[in-house]
Amino acid sequence: MRIETIAAQPVIEAGRVLLRPPRRSDAGLLALYTGDRRVAEGTRSIPHPLPPGATEAYVARALADGRREDVWVMDGSAQGTGEVLGVISLTRIGGSQSQIGYWVAPAFWNAGFASEAVRALIAADPHDARTLFAEVFQDNPVSARVLTNAGFEYLGDAEAFSVARGRAVATWTYLRKRR
Repeated sequence: MRIETIAAQPVIEAGRVLLRPPRRSDAGLLALYTGDRRVAEGTRSIPHPLPPGATEAYVARALADGRREDVWVMDGSAQGTGEVLGVISLTRIGGSQSQIGYWVAPAFWNAGFASEAVRALIAADPHDARTLFAEVFQDNPVSARVLTNAGFEYLGDAEAFSVARGRAVATWTYLRKRR
């Protein structure tokens, strides 16, 4: 596995994709994909419709010094798939704990890109986290399988507010301890 650091964040090989920090030039594709209701409704924080400037602000936050969340773009350009297939992130939540989150553009669903990205991020362990948490909306069992296949264990049910849906949505919470 090749790992190099760009913008104080590692670049990680993940099977058919490269996990790399976002670039300002990614904003167009990120806006296209996050503007899709299906993507927005699968996350807590992406609004729908997507307001002007939201994507540029997201990229700026992802590149800022002192950020709590590290964001990687799933880049498949080396394999001819596409420069932006989705996003995966790690958010520091205290101590040696982080929360993983991800989304994949609908054109690339069910192709294993999320699974490859999650496994590679776990292996690289850029936050040196002893414990990783993740949550998925209960109406998204495919994302739950990505987590369980990567060694996450079911922790319990909860609710999280989805900006795109405008309401609290039932979630499954998962945990993965570093062995």
